[in-house]
Amino acid sequence: MEGVSVRKIKKICVFCGANSGKDVAFVNAAFHLGEVLGKRKIDLVYGGGKLGLMGQVLGIIPSAFTVNNLVGETCGREIKVATMQERLVMMMELSDAFIALPGGFGTLEELFQMISWAQLSIHNKPIGVLNINGFFNGLLSFVDHAVKQEFITPRARKILISATTADELVDKLQAFRFESDPALSKLKWSPSSSQKEKLDLTLRL
Repeated sequence: MEGVSVRKIKKICVFCGANSGKDVAFVNAAFHLGEVLGKRKIDLVYGGGKLGLMGQVLGIIPSAFTVNNLVGETCGREIKVATMQERLVMMMELSDAFIALPGGFGTLEELFQMISWAQLSIHNKPIGVLNINGFFNGLLSFVDHAVKQEFITPRARKILISATTADELVDKLQAFRFESDPALSKLKWSPSSSQKEKLDLTLRL
């Protein structure tokens, strides 16, 4: 990374499946990611519990998941929240970057929520997928297709980073430079803001 300014990342939020998946490589990659974060002294934030690929350190979990020990005991420190949306907001606030491992609808929802919030300039933190054994190939192809069809701008496409190894992905997250949309960057998301900027957007149909 010589000649490239490096973003200081102290905490990474990891989105991952509640199931382990069919390929043992998914579990192995999750463990290796944990080792990489540990060696780089980066703290882990995750969704709580101990099912599937979910891991350790700081778990942010909706109270509903703790009833009847639904997802198991959280490893490390646990913060209970009332709703799924509150959990995602807290993950965003407490983390410096985000990584999605192979997972299902919940993982994809979390991933695209963070991408959408970055596009809206709610945050400017890097987001990446760990593309283990080509798991995200179809998703990345779809996103590129959406760019070609002009539903996603080339600028917004840069928000989603991908790599096949944990070390490469963390390096890319650290080198990421956020490029905000001039119109969307005018939005004021602070609860204390009394005025909202008007948006000058072109609607493509």
